[in-house]
Amino acid sequence: MATLALGLDVGGSSIKHAPVDVASGALQADLASVPTPQPATVQALCNALIGLAETTPAGTAVGVALPSVILHGVIQTAANLDDSLLGFDAGRELSARLRRPVALLNDADAAGLAEAHFGAARGVRGAVMMLTFGTGIGSALILDGRLWPNSELGHMEVDGAEGEQRAAARIRSEEGLSWRQWSTRVNRYLDAINRLFWPELIVVGGGVTENWTQFAPLLQSRAPLKPAALGPAAGVVGAALAAAGHAAA
Repeated sequence: MATLALGLDVGGSSIKHAPVDVASGALQADLASVPTPQPATVQALCNALIGLAETTPAGTAVGVALPSVILHGVIQTAANLDDSLLGFDAGRELSARLRRPVALLNDADAAGLAEAHFGAARGVRGAVMMLTFGTGIGSALILDGRLWPNSELGHMEVDGAEGEQRAAARIRSEEGLSWRQWSTRVNRYLDAINRLFWPELIVVGGGVTENWTQFAPLLQSRAPLKPAALGPAAGVVGAALAAAGHAAA
């Protein structure tokens, strides 16, 4: 199995990218980014991804993380992208145009996969839940290193509303909540995660973890909590792992 793969992590504003040694999780170049096309239509996004992939040696496997539900390479949702992507078989199109393997997965799934292999959840057996707090709440469920894709638990109802509508980092900013007020909401969400899934560990990610020391003491959870370890490179590393065939291993 090849040890080098290209990871591409597509967000609403930028596409992060780097070649990754999938045996170690180490980036083989500095983490870089380019603007996400605006609008991120099928043609514009494909052209951007292909342009980045063509900078790597022919035959290098490519993994793409998207803020989307992905089923067999087909984009089912397109949060912060363009509706023209809905129903688009991006896996087949990119593989055909690049003439090399291309794997697609949800961005939170990619981050969870990376943390399970090389980060905060490395070596943890049983169920691990990765939760990313940002514009919404992304989730990844890993069981003994195997990914359960597209869990989308930010949409889980808590106290009569979707969890991400009450406890996303965006909500804290929009409503001017203190860390204590926001953490109270996060604790309600964590309680639901614990009662329904009984994870061995919950890894907390997203940009909000830059303030981990301010809110971590306020969190309450049956399962231990750890901050994500790989930072902004997590999605790129996870995408590369998926490209190299590690998504279910």
